[in-house]
Amino acid sequence: MKKFEFTINGNQYEVEIKTVENNIAQIEVNGTNYEVEIHREMAQQSKTPTLVRPMAPTRREESKIKKSISTSSGFIKAPLPGNIIQLFVGIGDSVKKGQKLLTYEAMKMENDVLAEKDGEVKSIKVAPGDGVIEGQDLIEIA
Repeated sequence: MKKFEFTINGNQYEVEIKTVENNIAQIEVNGTNYEVEIHREMAQQSKTPTLVRPMAPTRREESKIKKSISTSSGFIKAPLPGNIIQLFVGIGDSVKKGQKLLTYEAMKMENDVLAEKDGEVKSIKVAPGDGVIEGQDLIEIA
């Protein structure tokens, strides 16, 4: 910030003022760092103000991205818009909870859609290469 040279009782000191905030200054005297309290009001120097902003309120359940969206009707829905890459099940197949049903690309990433319950595949509404939108029906499991 600023450098000074002082002579006190015949001893020479090199002092560098690094920062000053409120009444506390960070200084370096002959290579040793000190934090000192200033007892008189200093003229405020122009500096970039510190932005203080309150934390934005968030609800926990809204901050998590769901792997897939299912409804009570048994349809697995697309969580994000994307393109279907590969199907791993067919109509009539039995599936277990957590089993991979399909892979699709969304936001330049490959995502797996998993079964959310045990059941049988009743219908498949998409094919590899299809584009899907968020909330679109993909697979029905009953």
